[in-house]
Amino acid sequence: MVRMYYTKLLIWLTVWLLPMGTHATEPVACDVLIYGATPAGIMAAIAASENGQRTYLLAPNQIVGGVMTSGLCATDMNSSSLIGGYARKFFNRVYRHYEIPATWQAETRDEYFSRSVHRVYTGKNDALEMQWVFEPRVAKQIYDQMLAEANVQVITHARLDLTKGVERSGNRIHKIRLESGQAFVAKVYIDATYEGDLMAQSGSEFIVGRESNETYGEKFNGVHGKRMSELYASSSGPVNVDPFVRPGHPSSGLLPFVAPHPPGVQGQADRGVQAYCFRYTLTNNPTNRRSIERPSNFNPLWFEMLGRLCQANPEITLRSLMSMAPLPNQKVDVNVSNMPGVNYGWANGDYTLRSELMQLHKDFALGKLYFLITDPRVPKAVRDELSTYGLPKDEYADNDNFPYELYVREARRMVSEYVMTEHDELRSATRTVADGIAVGSYAVDSHQVGYYVDELGELFVDGSLWQNARRYPISYRSIIPKQSQCVNLVVPVCVSSSHSAYGSIRMEPVFMVMGHSAGTAAALAIQRECSLQELPYTTLRAKLEAEGQIFID
Repeated sequence: MVRMYYTKLLIWLTVWLLPMGTHATEPVACDVLIYGATPAGIMAAIAASENGQRTYLLAPNQIVGGVMTSGLCATDMNSSSLIGGYARKFFNRVYRHYEIPATWQAETRDEYFSRSVHRVYTGKNDALEMQWVFEPRVAKQIYDQMLAEANVQVITHARLDLTKGVERSGNRIHKIRLESGQAFVAKVYIDATYEGDLMAQSGSEFIVGRESNETYGEKFNGVHGKRMSELYASSSGPVNVDPFVRPGHPSSGLLPFVAPHPPGVQGQADRGVQAYCFRYTLTNNPTNRRSIERPSNFNPLWFEMLGRLCQANPEITLRSLMSMAPLPNQKVDVNVSNMPGVNYGWANGDYTLRSELMQLHKDFALGKLYFLITDPRVPKAVRDELSTYGLPKDEYADNDNFPYELYVREARRMVSEYVMTEHDELRSATRTVADGIAVGSYAVDSHQVGYYVDELGELFVDGSLWQNARRYPISYRSIIPKQSQCVNLVVPVCVSSSHSAYGSIRMEPVFMVMGHSAGTAAALAIQRECSLQELPYTTLRAKLEAEGQIFID
């Protein structure tokens, strides 16, 4: 039976995980078309297919899984009991995979969890048989298995034409077209990309950047600057960093990534987008480690601010310079190699611009590693510890052991009939929606949007935000456009939300749950021959409950 299963899986992979051809053919017809093979897109595809719909999943690049197969493998799972449906089944499979002793090659299961339990929200829930820490290659293996079992038809290297990729008929998407010229005709479309590329051409309203606090009566939206000295301190007091190339000499110019003035007054709207980074994987297993080398495009000035921070705080530790969440088999998920201020053009940019920005972020990530290992201002303990790490030879083997995807934390956000805001999420919130399709609970979390100096030349950090949230339902209306704009599109990632509220929603497990709900909603709308806006919520909820989704009232 095992051999037969893997034979079927190999046939599915051979047939469906192939690049789309470069020549135009007749349009491919299907019931549900999902653009974006993110975790949300995968869950949507499985849900639609399991509900009897002929389903295609288009991956713009060479792999499925989004950032969860590109390094974000210490999942932000602060409330595992709120994750149900096909998302829970994924984490169930991760749990069962790591129950097998042979999967532990560099350490045992007990050794791993004994050192990691306080670092990754415990990493697992034995009662629910869920585990949310895993290796990237394991996530890909499980996603491939789930898609094969659901008979989802997956096509890789299938990039949407960004200028004429959507053909509409009134308030309905009729057809989409790829760069290759290949077209697809579906009854319902789901945009599960991190950028909202299909949604942007569908006639649906969207926004990029931060709203003002006045827009939705919020407290933490818009420009949100803090003195750097408020964020960094040593045992001797606050740490100030001189922002000029030559310390004390404004005429020498500002360090890279520092703007010469604030983007606006506190709470004002602007086009700023929180920083992106690569969530790359490292290992300190000597037999599986590639040493960190000087990148060909290394620019030490990029890291001068970091060097000065270390010099001013000789007690600084590696874990305060970068997040290194433990993964199985002596690997770590590295976070916070952010490049604030350089990504504002990503959301509406073309593929050439995005490729250039990806390379820039890769150069920055590898350059930061090299800098921290070699610069004498970095404490010796930090340099020594980090020099024991390197890129894992058994991850991203066809991509020079580096992740495939950039961590796009936020891009476009749809503006639909219901906009999720701080009034839904903060612990002080009182507003509750009656048409929930997922439950959020993570803190309102935004990374830096940029650095700037004030008129006195003091360095500020703009955009960093962390506010505790309650458990809250996410509205069905926030994942579908206004009826007047598009009736056959679901958007489970670039949801209708304010910037600050999106900081809580944007966690991959929640995206997965919303993706599942999107796929089921698509299937039900097709079965009932109605628009997504006309689909009765009671019908959708009953079906989602039967499929194991979690609700709070």
